Amino acid sequence: MIKKHLLTCSVMLVLVLISKLNIFSTTITEKVANNGNISHWTSKFIFIKSNANAYSFANEALPVNDARVTRKLKTSLRQHTFKTVQSTILHRKAEKWFPVIEPLLRAYGIPDDFKYIPLVESGLCEGTSPKGARGLWQFMPGTARTYGLKVGHGVDERNNLRKSTIAACKYIKELYGEFNSWTLAAAAYNNGSIKLERAINKQNEDNYFRMSLNRETGSYIYKLVAMKAIIQQPKKYGYTNYYALAQPSPTLLNFN
Repeated sequence: MIKKHLLTCSVMLVLVLISKLNIFSTTITEKVANNGNISHWTSKFIFIKSNANAYSFANEALPVNDARVTRKLKTSLRQHTFKTVQSTILHRKAEKWFPVIEPLLRAYGIPDDFKYIPLVESGLCEGTSPKGARGLWQFMPGTARTYGLKVGHGVDERNNLRKSTIAACKYIKELYGEFNSWTLAAAAYNNGSIKLERAINKQNEDNYFRMSLNRETGSYIYKLVAMKAIIQQPKKYGYTNYYALAQPSPTLLNFN
């Protein structure tokens, strides 16, 4: 009986220790996510491995156990490091744009990660694309008019951050209603819903990470994830002059 009692106590002690270790790990993970200076904590607790996937879009984790996905993600991250970009322009624009974009996305029920689209679409070089897309959200003239923007006769509201963001919210919401996936909605934003629908039907596949898409759309989500990573953890990717912009701005706007 004594041996059995000792064995029971030993098992309970081990379970308590495991529980404590899990609490410790979770506590550190939360501090990493919520602390303004993310690099300070990650450098100090580099051995802590979070249970959450570090790379995700709209709460959908990238399947980084897939070699193809990992390769494309690494390529995109490398393309967005300070060593490659050689400028802090992306962080400066995030500071300027996000306080306007974030509350509008929330108001329309769109995940916060969609705020990275303007940085990917027009972050480094603004203006009109060869195809005619313009503004932070890179709207084509016809699409812009469809979602309430005035384009023509000396007026181009695609360049208006607030109005173009509202138009983008309406468009993204419609795309989500069509594909029932935020990842596919983002892909359709880049490639158009008709082309994406054709690809889904042809391949009989509706998982973005398993689909074969054109080069631009096939790398689009990876670019958004990479942009999210360098904005939230600037020092990790060589941007030593900027702290993380992980928390949404509390700014509230009247957009009616």
